[in-house]
Amino acid sequence: MIIKDENTMLKLGQKLAAMLQAGDKVALSGTLGAGKTTLARGVLRGLGFTEEVPSPTFAIVQQYEPPEVSLPLAHIDFYRIEEPGEIQELGLDDCLMDGAILAEWPDRLPEKFWSDGLQLDIKIEPDETRRLTWLAGEAWKDRWPLT
Repeated sequence: MIIKDENTMLKLGQKLAAMLQAGDKVALSGTLGAGKTTLARGVLRGLGFTEEVPSPTFAIVQQYEPPEVSLPLAHIDFYRIEEPGEIQELGLDDCLMDGAILAEWPDRLPEKFWSDGLQLDIKIEPDETRRLTWLAGEAWKDRWPLT
């Protein structure tokens, strides 16, 4: 799927938000500047969040809870995670009990963690558009790809 501009990326995120359910894991991969945080902003808009969405790079985890959003969401940036033990401290299982996880730099976690999730990869094309590819786990088979 080719994404032509930032507005299209935001709209894609809003469509993704409409599909999210408690227990969902969405992995966002791509180089710096590819649009991962823009897609996350679209998801949060789609869940009803109206304020500015910061990148979670420094906080590592940004939690969004009702009534600000319709579904609890943990926006996580694993970029600064260096040791596997640090991941345990994040409480990902707790996040998934009644909400969803949207994660940037997901390669810091074992691949098996994402096996039932939706793995999105964003590549910058030479013409500055973005190419979105995906791997949809079993939990997503009837919801993805977008039509």
